[in-house]
Amino acid sequence: MAPANPYIKQYLMTAGPTPLPPEVESAMAQPMLYHRAPAFIEVYARVLERLRSVFCTSNDVLVFASSGTGAMESAVANLVRPGERCVVASCGKFGERWAELCRAYGAELVHYDAGWGNKVDPVELDATLARSGGATVVFTTLSETSTGVVNDVRALAEVAHAHGALICVDAVSGLGAVPCEQDAWGIDVVVSGSQKALMAPPGLGFASANERALERAQAAPGRRFYFDWSATVAGQRKDPPDSPFTPAVSLLLGLDAALGLIEAEGLDRVLERHRLLGRATRSAVRALGLELFGPDDDGANVVTALRVPAGIDGSRIPKLMRDKYGITIAGGQGKLKGKIARIAHCGYFGAFDIVTTIAGLEMTLLELGYEVELGSGVAAAQRVFVEAGVPAAQPA
Repeated sequence: MAPANPYIKQYLMTAGPTPLPPEVESAMAQPMLYHRAPAFIEVYARVLERLRSVFCTSNDVLVFASSGTGAMESAVANLVRPGERCVVASCGKFGERWAELCRAYGAELVHYDAGWGNKVDPVELDATLARSGGATVVFTTLSETSTGVVNDVRALAEVAHAHGALICVDAVSGLGAVPCEQDAWGIDVVVSGSQKALMAPPGLGFASANERALERAQAAPGRRFYFDWSATVAGQRKDPPDSPFTPAVSLLLGLDAALGLIEAEGLDRVLERHRLLGRATRSAVRALGLELFGPDDDGANVVTALRVPAGIDGSRIPKLMRDKYGITIAGGQGKLKGKIARIAHCGYFGAFDIVTTIAGLEMTLLELGYEVELGSGVAAAQRVFVEAGVPAAQPA
């Protein structure tokens, strides 16, 4: 449903797609390039190199024209063999997607479900792997977008390796928003997508696989074609690099611009900006007397999930904010539908986006019958930004 006032300014505060910087929009508006022409190959090579910096890896970061789920499926298609045991450690909807994919590819699945809103516990994963008796791969999630929970994937990687298993991490919403140091933490495979903290449109999936993971994939060819890592690695390692299939040219032009912005800001500053946005949002939620969903974690800086107050129809919060105030946030998914609301802060966001969203949330809650002191959440968020000594503005 369109807003009642068609001229109302729109704020996109979801965890994907996320707002696009003007530089990204301008890059994608360029005339179409032939993907074999030198002008595009130069962009392609630069994107592949810049992606390594964001993944904190020396691996080849494989690029597919797909959603983040496509990148996840590429990992399962290359690592899972029918009848072999693997472990999925989940704590929400997207962790459960790993289980669905593993079943689709014929794995003998062991599923450790930590529960929606909980972190995956390294101790419990250790016990699960001990009971499973020889799992080859562990699949888990860095940032569980459905709940706002961020897992300690470094500790989970140590557990997986102690049992001789590879670990594959879904960092679709987390990459570029929270730390994910693939090489330093020994993570075998990290998959992600373009439409969240990387500030590009949906449509590009990424898989960064180390040599151990690539060797496992190469040892069992077949049952895949487009997502065959070997074919993509072979193309990307050419000089100049090539893609085995037609790449998404316009999306890669936009991604190149987005990665250039991240490079200019500096990854450490990007992560610090997300920490500040997350801290301010959580402070605002608490100041409104609302309860955070999941752990009150200073590292959960991708999306803030809040419990809907008792007596309030949770499904009306996102609808009213969108239709009346032009602010699009997300409600709960699956079993959490109507029970939580989610405010994202991953990607092209600044302090005033948070302040505006909290103001809209306050007015929405008041209209729905929740007693709120207008301005209390906004003031709490402002205080975080002022005390941090940074301008409350969009990233440059």
